[in-house]
Amino acid sequence: MININISPVVPFLNVRWYGVMIALAILFLVLWMVWQVRKGAKLSHDTVMMAALIAIPSGIIVSKLLHVIDYIVVARMHPELVASGQVIDYIQHPGLIFSAAGLTAYGAVLGASLGIWVYSRFSKRFRFGYFADLVAPAIILGQAIGRVGCLINGCCYGKVTSFPIALVYNKPLSYAPLGVPTHAAVLYEIVYNVIVFGVLLKLRRRFKPEGSLYLIYLSLYALWRVGIDFLRAGTPFLFGLHEAQIVSIVILLVTVPLLIRRTRWVKAEKLAGIEEKPADVRL
Repeated sequence: MININISPVVPFLNVRWYGVMIALAILFLVLWMVWQVRKGAKLSHDTVMMAALIAIPSGIIVSKLLHVIDYIVVARMHPELVASGQVIDYIQHPGLIFSAAGLTAYGAVLGASLGIWVYSRFSKRFRFGYFADLVAPAIILGQAIGRVGCLINGCCYGKVTSFPIALVYNKPLSYAPLGVPTHAAVLYEIVYNVIVFGVLLKLRRRFKPEGSLYLIYLSLYALWRVGIDFLRAGTPFLFGLHEAQIVSIVILLVTVPLLIRRTRWVKAEKLAGIEEKPADVRL
């Protein structure tokens, strides 16, 4: 058993560690892209800053949107959860939509990606696939950083278990049930994300066309979420699955055929020559 005895609230600041870790994850992503520019990436610092200014609000909006849709559907299917206070009925309380609570990792990634993709449509010099491949490893590591906040916060906790590797939360401000051993789903995800980070680093510039590495990232994370959510507590969204599992299945239905149809391996001796050429297919 792993006892979590850290308070979810940062002392003297009255903010949760989750918010702090999300802020650090965003900062890491920006610094990663700045580092890529300094290493010779075909981007300017202004482009990176513009992408960040677009990605952050679009990520927050879609992140919140997925959470609200999830709760609206669950509230209609399980009114007893609304009565017990486990689920907010946003139809009855629309003002709570604008609260700081209720952000989803998937919404943040997909929303930020959508915002940057739209930006790429208006900028002839900005290649979304090229940018997405550069940032893909940082996204998964940024998610690992954010999940550290989830680990302390007690949100996204697992189902009750007798498995030896279990998390037991002891602080009253935790969202997880106190003193009850639960599956260490968040801890597993942190480890998995770090492993995928290493895999993506190894695969960088090994696939063409541009955007392939980003599709691989989406596929690997989606496959993980379909499986790990069976260990996480939550309410069914559709077909007995969580919302994140449904989103993951949709992502896999899109990304896997694209990878099979378009993606090709690039031999090491051909890397230098191909890197100088523009993408033959834009995402």
